[in-house]
Amino acid sequence: MTALPDKTERKMGLVIDLDTCVGCHACVVSCKGWNTENYGAPLSDQQPYGADPSGTFLNRVHSYEITPDDGGAAQLVHFPKSCLHCEDAPCVTVCPTGASFKRAEDGIVLVNESDCIGCGLCAWACPYGAREQDAAEGVMKKCTLCVDRIYNENLPQEDRVPACVRTCPAKARHFGDLGDPDSDVSRLVAERGGFDLMPEQGTKPVNKYLPPRPRDSLQSAETEAQETWLEPVAGEAKGFIAWLDRALEKL
Repeated sequence: MTALPDKTERKMGLVIDLDTCVGCHACVVSCKGWNTENYGAPLSDQQPYGADPSGTFLNRVHSYEITPDDGGAAQLVHFPKSCLHCEDAPCVTVCPTGASFKRAEDGIVLVNESDCIGCGLCAWACPYGAREQDAAEGVMKKCTLCVDRIYNENLPQEDRVPACVRTCPAKARHFGDLGDPDSDVSRLVAERGGFDLMPEQGTKPVNKYLPPRPRDSLQSAETEAQETWLEPVAGEAKGFIAWLDRALEKL
């Protein structure tokens, strides 16, 4: 079995904003692309254009319709999910070959694929369903936080983040050291009331989620802004109406 480090120098992880995620799956596509071409064995697909397609993904987005307990308006919440790089990672301690391990320098949980026998014990132990077995390679796969990107000095500084963070059009994903209370991600968690996923499992996930804001307050603010933006002014059109007038004049 693999032992966990007593402590890690840093706690690198993700902060995901459920309020701004639009469920576009750009993070899923970029993750699949980067990890198929780079770190470890490629992420394979089986019958991708057949009647029963399947494949290996390290990041998935689930969508749920929820109704607040206070009776507010129903909301559609898009919930990205990947490995949470837990401090007390059960997927590591159950591994019989030591293939699963947690790095002491940054807290990232990885799989040494050359030692993995594909037994699936880590998948059984993970309460978040973040492990997947690659059917073609016969090994377990998981999010690596794009460890081959974040330390790659051949990349521009702005690209040294996980592929999912770099590509998110809504800026709903943030990356940094959650062990540093002064880091941007730690301050974001403190300001927005970031929370752990399923804390009752006792795994101490590093990744955090920012809760969605109540829709009623946002909707009223958005409606007010739209009304101001679209409101015609006597004798002179402004805002979107003015732009539309200019565009129509050119036809």
